[in-house]
Order: sequence, then structure tokens, then C-alpha cells
Amino acid sequence: MFSEIGQLIFDNEAVAKTSDFTMGLEIEMQRVDDMGNLSQEPYPAAAGDEQTNPWITNDFLETMSEVVTPPAAHALDAMHYLYSINTALRTALSPGELLWPLSMPPRLPKDKSKIPLAKMGPKKEAYLKEWLNRHGFSEGTPSGAHVNLSIDPHVFNLVADNMADRFSSHIELQNYLYTKIAQGFLRYRWVITYLFGASPIAEANYFEEGEGPTHPIRSIRQSSHGFGNKFTGDYTNVQHYVNQIENGVKAGKLISDYEFHGAVRFKGNTNLKELPKTGVNYLELRMLDLDPSSSVGIRTNTLRFFRLLASYFIMSPGLHPEDVNRVIARADEMNEEVSEEQPTAPSKYQAGARAFLQSLEMYANKIQLGPEYQEELDDLEDRIENPLTTPSAKLMTHVENGSLTNYALRRAKRYQESALQSIRPFKGFENKTRLSADELKHELFKGSWEPDQDKQRN
Repeated sequence: MFSEIGQLIFDNEAVAKTSDFTMGLEIEMQRVDDMGNLSQEPYPAAAGDEQTNPWITNDFLETMSEVVTPPAAHALDAMHYLYSINTALRTALSPGELLWPLSMPPRLPKDKSKIPLAKMGPKKEAYLKEWLNRHGFSEGTPSGAHVNLSIDPHVFNLVADNMADRFSSHIELQNYLYTKIAQGFLRYRWVITYLFGASPIAEANYFEEGEGPTHPIRSIRQSSHGFGNKFTGDYTNVQHYVNQIENGVKAGKLISDYEFHGAVRFKGNTNLKELPKTGVNYLELRMLDLDPSSSVGIRTNTLRFFRLLASYFIMSPGLHPEDVNRVIARADEMNEEVSEEQPTAPSKYQAGARAFLQSLEMYANKIQLGPEYQEELDDLEDRIENPLTTPSAKLMTHVENGSLTNYALRRAKRYQESALQSIRPFKGFENKTRLSADELKHELFKGSWEPDQDKQRN
């Protein structure tokens, strides 16, 4: 089961460190009115300056709010950050405003030209306008949950100390392990789409007449009908990743390297060209629809599952370099097929998904991860056997006249009412001061929750 690196980690009783990732979250949600239309209200002043506040900002549209958490040592800490910042955003909204809980946007006006793009400064706004010219309005409107994940430094130190003959530098090791995890997530992205897809239909005016799927599907957002540029990345190694994106920019297929919206992105140096030399610091995983059953768009158990996946990918044998592009291309095809399946039907790849979950369960048992992981795997295995228990299938029970608007509004109002009942909502963004992560932690919780010491991304 274990690779050479995995066996080394296991023999040194350091397996727990392979699931002890630092995590950060980025959750996008549209501001809407109480009728389910994109909000006409200005950007909420109490949320701070959308151009400088790193914790609440905008993405693509002026109505697309994005909550960003600091990196946290544990999934539960990340969720407490997310909940608190999400509540701060909700309490900053104008009366009657809500946060739309679905990945696919609310009904859009037929004339989309009047909907304002995000006010992010001249350079970013010029980029957004060019993006709009290339892709059209609708493609920029789906929202999602992004998970940022970085490896515990103890893992790097252990491997570097014992495999100096294999890795010439700490940076080479970093890049190798992050590439290995990225390949794993891309290889099994189709399983994630099946388990967590939650965008079965689009609301009015998202698709032009005659476009889009002819029936509800598991995930519009994760399919070719969903978000953004369809440019294919190269995950053979970090240098190949950079070369592919830079070549795409030179060929005019990408406006800039920022436009690469792969399901996984390597993050580190803001100068992409220098990334192979300076090293990947963390991965941005972009393959989750919003979970409308959670007020913050994602559940703690989902984060635990992602941590388990990443640990499994570190410990297991990886792909041979010559196989990477072929395997991931096939996985992309499988993801497209799974995303376009009827939400209530068993997947074409049910047997493969079952086998993969069983491998994860064997791994979790072998390293004794604990009951919370076993419980989550039991629930996910049930989703594979019973497609009616998947998020997308559950959403189909709430469709009325081809729309989820009534369901989404019920959820949005419930979450908004809960946020407004907060005894001490956070007001620290009102003066537009740019808060550091440490300042945010101190001001946000003030004794109500004490996150473990946040680890720095290496």
C-alpha cells in the first residue's frame, strides 16, 4: 500500500503528520434580494474595503462576495474562522439582502450588461472585462468552495533527512510532494464530483436558448457547462505546470497566468515563472460545489475527507511521469461523464468509486485515524451505493417548476436570521483597517474560541 516515502513515514511513526495539514478556505456566495434576484445594493460598507480587505472581498461580480480564512492548524479551526467571518459578512448586508447558498447563480436578467463587475482596481477590472469578452457573462457567475492545503513541515524534514540522495534540495522535495497530491486529486476528481456535486440545474437566463444540458445533472459547475476557461494544465511536475500556463498566455489562449482555473492550482511565488525555484507552498483545490445544507457552504466532514485524501496520496505510490498527462486526461473525461449523469441514477463508475473508497477505508484503519474518519467514510460509501443520498439528488426533491429558487431562499433566510441573532457580531472591518491573521484571530474570537497555534506555510 505504501510508497517508499510512505513506508519511511510509517516506520518513523509520523503518519499522523501526513493528515495534519494547515488549511485555509475561500467561499464564494452571491448577494441577492429577498425575491431571489442579484442584489442592487452597494457593496456592504461594514465588510470593509473590497480592494484591500484580505478576509472579505469580491470575485468577478460586485455581488459575488468571497470569504477567505487565515490558514488554520485543524479543520475545526478553519470552520470557526469561516463561520465567524461569514457571520460578519451577513450582518453587514443591507436589510432584505441574503447570501445565495447554491453554486449556480440565481436567475439572471436577460440584459446582463447592467450588472456591475467587481471593483478591484484598474488592472483587475481590465482583466475582468477582457475575460467577459472572451467567455460571456454567465460563465463567471457560478460560485464554489476552495480548499487551500499545505503539508506539515515535519513531513518535509523527515523525508529530507532520510532521502538526501534522492532529493537535492528541500524545494525539490516540496515540489515533488505537492505535485503527487495534486495528481491524486485530479485523478480522482470524478469521485469528488459524484460525492459532493450540488448544482443539478441552472436558473433562468444562465444558458441561452438551446444551450446547456437537456436534463438535470450531478454538477453543472464541475462539467464543461460550468465555470471559466477550459485550458488544460500539465501536472507532470511544477516546471511543466509553469511552462504550460506560460505557453497558453503566449498563444493567446489565456489572458494571463491568473486566468488558469484548473481544478488544482500550485500556489507560492506570485511570479509564476519563479515557482519551480522558490517552491510550492500550498495547493488550491477548486473542485467543490457549495453545500447548501451548510450556512458557510462546506461541512467539517468534507474537510476531514480532503485531509484523508491528501494523506493517502502522500503515502501511496504516485504516477510515473510518462503516464501523468494520459491518466489525468482520462480522469477529466470520467469527471465529465459523472458530472453529466442524472443525479438520482447510479454512476457508470460506481464499481470504481466503491473500490477507491474501500482503499481509503483500509488506509484509515491501517493508520488508525479514528472514528470520525470511519464515520465519514461510512456516510460516503452509502452515497455510492444509494445515489438518492447524494447532495445533487437531494436538491432535486426541492425543484419547483424547474427552479430551486424557493428552496434557496428558504435556506438563505434561515441562515441570515441565525446570523442576525449573534450576540456580538464582528465589526472590525468597518474602519477599513487591514487586519493581519493574528489581529483577526484576536478580534474575531476574544475568548469564544481559541484556535490552536496556526502553523506557517512552508
